[in-house]
Amino acid sequence: MTSPAIDIASAIQSSSIKRDPSPAHDLNPSTAASNKHPIEPVSPTSSLSSDLSSIPESALRPIPRRANLPPLPDMRFEQSYLASLQGADSWWRIAWITGRDQVFLPLVQGMLWTLLLSGWRYWNRGAQFQGASLGSKVRRWWWNVNNWTIPEERQEKISAKVGEFYTAQLGGHD
Repeated sequence: MTSPAIDIASAIQSSSIKRDPSPAHDLNPSTAASNKHPIEPVSPTSSLSSDLSSIPESALRPIPRRANLPPLPDMRFEQSYLASLQGADSWWRIAWITGRDQVFLPLVQGMLWTLLLSGWRYWNRGAQFQGASLGSKVRRWWWNVNNWTIPEERQEKISAKVGEFYTAQLGGHD
């Protein structure tokens, strides 16, 4: 008698995989590129009118096409999940694999991506128009080429506003 874990994995796998896919139903629909054929070269002995004598040689004798590429591998989540379920020998192992593949790994992936983007934003926020890096030089050049006004440094804006405030409060007296 087999264990229930193997029975569950077998049932999931056998119900998910199409063993006999229909080429008429399961393949991608044909496109305009599917029906194109290379042109046939004109034999040099045939007479061409003066209008057609300016046709380039590359159009008359095209480069042969490469052989078709092999089909893309199936990279869907389901196939890798079912493959990892094959080694499960208990229902705890199935629960662990399911939790790992559907909850834990997507959570870790999203968390690492968010941390990466947040760290990049924090690290890059100081890279404005000041600085001597290549990026700030290119940014300043691009803004000058487009005749855009380069924003002032924030510290200078705040200093100017504070200075104006005290000048207005004190009435110009020191």
